[in-house]
Amino acid sequence: MKKDYYEILGITKSATEAEIKKAYRKKAIEFHPDKNPGNAQAEENFKQAAEAYEILSDPQKKAKYDQYGHQAFDGAGGFGGGGHMNMDDIFSQFGDIFGGGFGGFSGSSGGQRRAKGSNLRIKVKLTLEEIANGVEKKVKVKRKVQASGVKYKTCSACNGQGQVLRVTNTILGRMQTATTCPTCGGSGQTIESKPTNADAQGMILEDETVSIKIPAGVADGMQLKVSGKGNDAPGNGIAGDLIVAIEEQEHEFLKREGENLHYDLYVSFPEAALGVSKDIEAVNGKVRIKLEEGIQSGKILRLKGKGIPSLNSYGSGDLLVHVNVWTPKTLTKEQRQFFEKSLTDDNFIPHPEKTDKSFFEKVKDMFS
Repeated sequence: MKKDYYEILGITKSATEAEIKKAYRKKAIEFHPDKNPGNAQAEENFKQAAEAYEILSDPQKKAKYDQYGHQAFDGAGGFGGGGHMNMDDIFSQFGDIFGGGFGGFSGSSGGQRRAKGSNLRIKVKLTLEEIANGVEKKVKVKRKVQASGVKYKTCSACNGQGQVLRVTNTILGRMQTATTCPTCGGSGQTIESKPTNADAQGMILEDETVSIKIPAGVADGMQLKVSGKGNDAPGNGIAGDLIVAIEEQEHEFLKREGENLHYDLYVSFPEAALGVSKDIEAVNGKVRIKLEEGIQSGKILRLKGKGIPSLNSYGSGDLLVHVNVWTPKTLTKEQRQFFEKSLTDDNFIPHPEKTDKSFFEKVKDMFS
């Protein structure tokens, strides 16, 4: 659910136009990207404040919002209409809000914006044992880094500001807007000289071994972020991130279901009738369990805490052992005679007790 625009700016519905503008300027300065480099939450707060101001500063949009809330703009697209402006759009549309006291449109010294390098993505295969216990993986990543010997100079197109101003004449008068400099991409710098092995941005590819700490309890398809281990950005930019996709390898005996594990245990007729101790596979080694005499096929034994640790809370799932009584497919003459004599033996005739749960009840218990 989207947050209330008035709450985002910290104002009431009765706020005047000047109060709305003042509240937005305060939030914009607090969460400005140049004051919070690499802080994703601050950047999101910055965008939310701009979205709130875009609606509440327009009397018609404000009236619609006061009457219908966010639904007034659902499906409208664009900023303030279910979408998001990028940072360039925000600076271009509301740059004058910051005034001269905040270093121009983008807020950094000289007005430059720090570019961020692109992210890299890799897959890491994990065994069930590694997922259960957590693991540190070392992977080799080929990433772009700034070449040694690259020299930069101030961009002549924007004079190091990172943005260019455009003035247009409208029926309301002259309007001034700022857009990212197309020559330097907003960095305020261009390359003066570079080594022959560097690309047009002064970057080269290098192999780097990155250590990734993977917590216990991750699941197939999850993504982890290693900050600053993506591609570097030219000049004074910020390196991108390394996005690590988790790929869970199938276990030979154990089947995972969320935080619980399932294990199929097969026992013979004599073992089921007489009772037996069995060693079964678990993620932290073998576990010995004791089967009672006369155990029935379909019985589910729950081993508390022997499953996968919870990623977001304390504790672990359980290991559910499914008992299956194995019926022999071929019999010797003596074995056949024994079972033929047992056909009419009252001890071999099924007599389920009321306490014995049906298959559907067992399934219900398993998922509860």
